[in-house]
Amino acid sequence: MAAHNEFGIEGEDKAANYLIREGYIILDRNWRSGHKELDIVAEKDGILVVLEVKTRTSNKFGNPEEAVTPRKIRNTVLAADAYIRLNRIDLPVRFDIISILSNGDVINHIEDAFRSPVWYR
Repeated sequence: MAAHNEFGIEGEDKAANYLIREGYIILDRNWRSGHKELDIVAEKDGILVVLEVKTRTSNKFGNPEEAVTPRKIRNTVLAADAYIRLNRIDLPVRFDIISILSNGDVINHIEDAFRSPVWYR
């Protein structure tokens, strides 16, 4: 496996462990809908939480959460919609970002980081 893939997996492991410590129930990791992926899907306090995890070695080129682009947001929302429909989930949904700087193991959990830009009918 490529080093950058292993690095990403380590970041997602750190994020999942953090969430468990914070009382979240992990429902899925790396769930795919076609080419779209949800890093972590969790539940806490009756809310379905879809988490995008971004890990960097430093913030030399910006903070990790800045890599969550409008396109990434749209793809995450579309994948979350597929996940909700497939699993027949009837809970409010929140989109969070977990940003990890591995040089200091700094975890920044940004709750309600973005809202769905997609309107469904």
